[in-house]
Amino acid sequence: MHENNRPPLRMADRLATLPADEERYVIALEHGTLEVGVYSPRGEDPQSPHTRDEVYVVVHGRGLFRRGDAVAPFGPGDLLFVPAGQAHRFERFSEDFAAWVIFYGPEGGER
Repeated sequence: MHENNRPPLRMADRLATLPADEERYVIALEHGTLEVGVYSPRGEDPQSPHTRDEVYVVVHGRGLFRRGDAVAPFGPGDLLFVPAGQAHRFERFSEDFAAWVIFYGPEGGER
């Protein structure tokens, strides 16, 4: 199938393919510098800063999002931006937490 004729990416389909390990991340689409994945950690969020800019779109769940020293509540439908290299993590999140993750741009982030 030609890339422009791809069916929609569905969160439920991607959640079914998540690995059972702590990271619980799976890539759903890659195109150029774009990488779209699904992130659904359990218990704790073990991630460290990334080398590219990223956007999270929360689909399920609620909790707190820490970016640097700032902490804010999040819920379904929220969009969270993190510039490359910034420390961040999800805290006190519900068991159903799942988000689309979008990495893009050059290493080191856009300027």
